[in-house]
Amino acid sequence: MNLFSDFLASIRTAANAVAADLALQGTIDLDKVTAEPPRDPAHGDIATNAAMVLTKAFGKPPRVLAEAIAVELRKHTDVAHVDIAGPGFINIWLRHTVLPRLLDAALSHGGSYGGSRLGGGLKANVEYVSANPTGPLHVGHCRGAVFGDALAQLLTETGFDVTREYYINDAGAQVDTVARSAFLRYREALGETIGEIPPGLYPGDYLKPVGEALAREHGDGLLALDEAQWLPLVRAKAMAMMMDLIRNDLAALNIRQEVFFYEKSLHDSGEVADTIADLRAAGHVYQGSLPPPKGEVPDDWEDREQTLFRATAFGDDMDRPLLKSDGSFTYFASDVAYSRNKIRRGYKELIYILGADHGGYVKRLEAVAAAVAGPGAVKVVVRLCQLVKLYRAGEPVRMSKRAGEFVTLRDVVDEVGPDVVRFMMLFRKNEAPLDFDFAKVTEQSKDNPVFYVQYAHARTCSVLRNAEAEGLSGGKPDFASLTDPAETGIIRRIAEYPRLLESAAIAHEPHRVAFYL
Repeated sequence: MNLFSDFLASIRTAANAVAADLALQGTIDLDKVTAEPPRDPAHGDIATNAAMVLTKAFGKPPRVLAEAIAVELRKHTDVAHVDIAGPGFINIWLRHTVLPRLLDAALSHGGSYGGSRLGGGLKANVEYVSANPTGPLHVGHCRGAVFGDALAQLLTETGFDVTREYYINDAGAQVDTVARSAFLRYREALGETIGEIPPGLYPGDYLKPVGEALAREHGDGLLALDEAQWLPLVRAKAMAMMMDLIRNDLAALNIRQEVFFYEKSLHDSGEVADTIADLRAAGHVYQGSLPPPKGEVPDDWEDREQTLFRATAFGDDMDRPLLKSDGSFTYFASDVAYSRNKIRRGYKELIYILGADHGGYVKRLEAVAAAVAGPGAVKVVVRLCQLVKLYRAGEPVRMSKRAGEFVTLRDVVDEVGPDVVRFMMLFRKNEAPLDFDFAKVTEQSKDNPVFYVQYAHARTCSVLRNAEAEGLSGGKPDFASLTDPAETGIIRRIAEYPRLLESAAIAHEPHRVAFYL
């Protein structure tokens, strides 16, 4: 039961009744009419802006129209009182029988309470984390991981058909660098002294298990091979073990994605080339040259004819290269093929959770979807997660020894636990920077929001245990006896939950749930 969506329907019915009384012609647009809890509880249980947004269509002053709508609303069996405030806001008070009924409905739904069919089964793909498989996840990935997972669950609860996806960039030069770094650790595992890790290779200790696994499987056999022979073998092993490491790190945060899509599969299957050919046939790919970058021109810039995606035709700032000067595909070419792959899998909403440094991707991803599926056929949503800064009692946290270059996600989870990490990563809007202080997030005080919520939950469980011990847990509760303002205040908050979930899903803002709690 969604109190506010139910009353929104009643408010729209009341507005249509007034329109009929005034003999207005045509259909009245009621999309901007809202029903929401007032900011001040003293102003009633439900507030609506109906008179304010319909005044022009009805040709009546807001207060005059508000009174006409109020007359209709007063006929509702659950309405005790309707008042007009300010320039024409309508405030509604409910009868005392409504709140007990709402509480009863909430408890009868149990864990499914608040869910809805808002999404109508629309297929949505939420891609998040998608970190290059070059090592363990760092704390920067942590925020996007939690945000993406919470958003996927939020959409699932509100009726969307959601797929959680991870895109693995395993086709670029970085994976070869990982393989060469792992080969160095392989030589180390065989007893060779490798000394300091050369510049350009990955220095973290996390590659030592890869080297040891290669030594167990191949002995010293790889040493007799040329790089062209051992590189694909080492790369495959390194990628498999890095992805196992990443999956385990995500599992520590209770995150388990359903699809792990490999970029290399797009190249091996010929899908990148096919996508470019199809877009060329549709007039979206052409041969041309790009103007030099604005400002200071780099020394390596060259004016040459390129294979370009006509991104500016779909709102992007510039057309995008699809082939490098050596004839190989650009990274963007893989992105184009990957987007088409998602669209061909039937997704109508493509949601990307990216780091703050990926702001330039928004328009190009929108352009690709418009070119592949047609303008407006597929909705593209990009949410950027700002940086996380780690502190310990106000002092910046140093890098992880295991990673060599950064603080890992696992370091944070192991120290404070997954519940604390998940809650605090959602306690700021994704677009705002986040300071994460180990001392503050584990502090047992009301100033720590995660402890405050956990403590409230513990107290609730204690009440239930005591009630059961006293033999008070059976039978039908008398909800009508809950008349104290503190009790009715809690019921009103519970009644807001379905509306909160829907509004958070529409806005793609799971932090609203943390705020609500």
